Amino acid sequence: MSTKRIALLGATAVISLVTAGCGGLSEGTTGAAGEPAASSSAEGYPVTLENCGVKQTFTKAPSRVVVMNGASVAEVSTLLALGLEDRIVVNQQTYGMSEVPGRADEIKALPKGDIKLNDAFDIPREAMLAQRPDLVLSTTAYGFDGKNGFATRDQLKQVGANSYVSPQGCDQDTSKMTMEDSRRLLRDMGKVFGVSERAEKLIAESDRRIAEVTEKVKGEEKPKVMVIFSNMSMGGNDFSSVVAKGIYNDILASAGGTNAFENASKGSFADLSKEKVAAADVDALVVISYNDPDPTAYAKKLLKEFPQWTAAKNDAYVVLSDSIYLGPSNDVAVEKIAETLHPDAL
Repeated sequence: MSTKRIALLGATAVISLVTAGCGGLSEGTTGAAGEPAASSSAEGYPVTLENCGVKQTFTKAPSRVVVMNGASVAEVSTLLALGLEDRIVVNQQTYGMSEVPGRADEIKALPKGDIKLNDAFDIPREAMLAQRPDLVLSTTAYGFDGKNGFATRDQLKQVGANSYVSPQGCDQDTSKMTMEDSRRLLRDMGKVFGVSERAEKLIAESDRRIAEVTEKVKGEEKPKVMVIFSNMSMGGNDFSSVVAKGIYNDILASAGGTNAFENASKGSFADLSKEKVAAADVDALVVISYNDPDPTAYAKKLLKEFPQWTAAKNDAYVVLSDSIYLGPSNDVAVEKIAETLHPDAL
């Protein structure tokens, strides 16, 4: 995968609402009826969505959805969590693993459309239009950039397709992303597909689990955590995939920890030398797997490489994949990280 696309991770991704209107329903919008299952009837519609400055109207629940790659699984996982797998005609998102039992297999089973992808490992313009979609989901605005050979939002509109850029993806800057953006994605899709009641139940259950963990670790010392992508290069230094900002820090805070490298960069990722990493005080390690078949081996390698870390002395690490990105399962990441940082409190 190209470095340009990898840099958009953090869904992600991976795949990352810096603009106020991005991903949000416009004021005064009439939401869906909140049926327990998706319905293609017009009841509860129209729904108007203003997304990254583009206003769209849904007269019924979409039935031909294309999910672009975007180095993310946030969008496809959100649709699956809402029970909307039968609406997906093409999905290009996959990590091959998940903290949610069965999800990786569910994603693998979705149709891929037999499409020849472009150099960004995503769906080019003509192939997209040939799918006859009524909704196209992209992690960031990059997926609708005509200069890169993608179908633009205007071109999709001309063939009757709405489009959606996920939270924090309007200007492709995920550094300000929080778990609230995961809730926003669920709520938006709930309203678009007429399953708002299901979306709100998922959000409430996730919030309850996160609150329980946060309460248990309240008052505990906050370990310094290094969050890094497994075997991934995004820059010129030895450690160029170290997380600095974004949804990861919100998850760490809820789990009772802090990011050891939060101030190492103004953006989502820090590009660090081995010397700077060695000098840091790291109490625990979070390794994020993105299509790495053995992220645990990578975690153990790091702990062996830096034996002076408290993390190495205590063998304190956890490997995660999709739950720490934008998506419907941030509560799982909070729980797993908290179990590593505060095993006696949980």
